[in-house]
Amino acid sequence: MADWPDAAEIKQVLDITSEDWDDTIDRIRLAAIYKVQHDVGMWDEYEDEPDESLAQAALRMAELISLRPEAASETATDPTYLRLLFGHRKRFAIA
Repeated sequence: MADWPDAAEIKQVLDITSEDWDDTIDRIRLAAIYKVQHDVGMWDEYEDEPDESLAQAALRMAELISLRPEAASETATDPTYLRLLFGHRKRFAIA
């Protein structure tokens, strides 16, 4: 099992070297993790753990939230994010 991305990993992806953004990065990190858990559905904090794909999905979501906030709300169109979530969903929309 993998760990959720930490602030240093997100800063590396975003090419941030300053510590001035640490509070913002932490909010982005938590929002990205929540989004992945929500998109998987029925996430249990005590039983579920991220694998490499879900950890990478959270990193991708953090990138989308910080660089293109409008795209973060439209994750259904981001092929990278969708590919990383493939096979992990526990809940599906009813049409």
